[in-house]
Amino acid sequence: MYHQEFEPPDELRDSIKCFWYNRRDFGDTPSSFEIIPDGYAEIIFHFGRGSKTPCSVSSKGISQILPSPCVMGLLDQPVHITSTGTMEIMAVRCFPWTLFDLLGLPSGKDGAQIFEHPIAQLQEPLRAWVQASKIDEALTLVTRYFLDARAGVPADSLLSKAGSAMSKAKGTLPVRQVADAAHATVRTLERQFKRSSGYSVKDVSGLMRFEQVRNELWLHPQTTLADLALTLGYTDQSHLSREFKRYSGTTPAAFAKKAKSGQQILGGDFVAFVQA
Repeated sequence: MYHQEFEPPDELRDSIKCFWYNRRDFGDTPSSFEIIPDGYAEIIFHFGRGSKTPCSVSSKGISQILPSPCVMGLLDQPVHITSTGTMEIMAVRCFPWTLFDLLGLPSGKDGAQIFEHPIAQLQEPLRAWVQASKIDEALTLVTRYFLDARAGVPADSLLSKAGSAMSKAKGTLPVRQVADAAHATVRTLERQFKRSSGYSVKDVSGLMRFEQVRNELWLHPQTTLADLALTLGYTDQSHLSREFKRYSGTTPAAFAKKAKSGQQILGGDFVAFVQA
């Protein structure tokens, strides 16, 4: 597997966390990998070579062909992607409160979403650049598109301030303090958040906090859960364990055990690709 991440230009940093490229070879036998939830939403373009079967995505027991491009919104459970041959991905990792406004689409809570949008016109030009191994040119094309899109979206200082406060606190701030940071009432903040992301402030904060636990256990699997619970503001270790299993489908102990044995393959800023 090869993975690379790219910083967005300054004009996009309030909307986009990063751009990324990933390449993996599945071989001739259908193989799958798991995407574990985190605090971001993704716009995904994927391209296959030598694939004998269509790329598919499975979530909550429902499987469907994975179109390109697609939106992978905030996840509250893992999803599985299955393919053969070589799969290459060019993606945009967005803050969840900016994604749908950036695309000019209504917010949604489904994991992988199929949509009709002018951005689909990038699919074939991107395919040509990616399959020619000209990733910088592909990145330039995507960046230019989102610079134009961002210029057409009015700045929302409330969401920007709220999102910044949540990110800095890594999801540990109570909703009231997030509202205070945004100079808004809780009611106004929640309304704006629901409109922009499809989720509540508490929902997004919970995913951000889970992401911190997940990353810490991956990097330092010997970390005690009691210490993590205290550091990240969980009520207790049991609360942390329940939330972790809710989002990952496994226990923190089982996840840490896999991390110790090196069974998981993850890249960069924890893209959350896990070999099944």
